Order: sequence, then structure tokens, then C-alpha cells
Amino acid sequence: MRYFEYKQVLVFRKDLQLSKGKVAAQAGHAAVLAAQEAHIHHRAWWEAWFYEGQRKIAVKVPTEKELHELEEAAEDLGLPHALVVDAGLTEIPEGTVTCLGIGPAPAEIMDRLTGKLQLL
Repeated sequence: MRYFEYKQVLVFRKDLQLSKGKVAAQAGHAAVLAAQEAHIHHRAWWEAWFYEGQRKIAVKVPTEKELHELEEAAEDLGLPHALVVDAGLTEIPEGTVTCLGIGPAPAEIMDRLTGKLQLL
């Protein structure tokens, strides 16, 4: 079994009940935006994550409140992160916060923040 030292976590709101296609699109936004933050502010983390296979984990939280709490905790820990706010062109109203991308960052730090969350 291969062990990854770095990972990215994509956190979704369970209360939105998005279609699979919308979840996929929002996951893409979160992954790219958070990775860009890591590339700018934590280049060594980004490079290690990129070259070991770009591990991503998708998890869920009950509501927007918990998503914002995670965003604040990621900020406090100095982790690269990006909150995704929808443009309102398809399923949900403009301005709806859909998900949060955190990392890439060391798996040990990420697990302390997101390790107890349910998989999506």
C-alpha cells in the first residue's frame, strides 16, 4: 500500500443536496483554487503533493456554519484553502457557498482538522 504524505480535502455541505454533476464541478473549483493557494504560499507542499499523486479526499459537513468554522480553523493553522461561492447559473442561487478546499498540506495536519468528518 502506498502512503501519501500530503493531501487535499474537499468539504461539501450536506444540506444542499446537489446533483452529482454539480458536486463534480464544485469539487473542481475547490481543488484548483486551494491548490493555487498552496502553489503560491506553500510551494514545497504543493510540489510534494503534486509529484506523489495529488491525493484528494471528499468529506461533508451538515451546514454552511460548519463549513465556515473549518475555513476559520484552516486559516488559523496557516493552511492553504479556498471557499467556493456559486455563480448561480444552474441549480442554486448566486452567492451560495457550496464547498471548501483545504490543502494540499501535510496529511498529519490535515487529519487533525478533517480526519473525523464523514466521507462524501
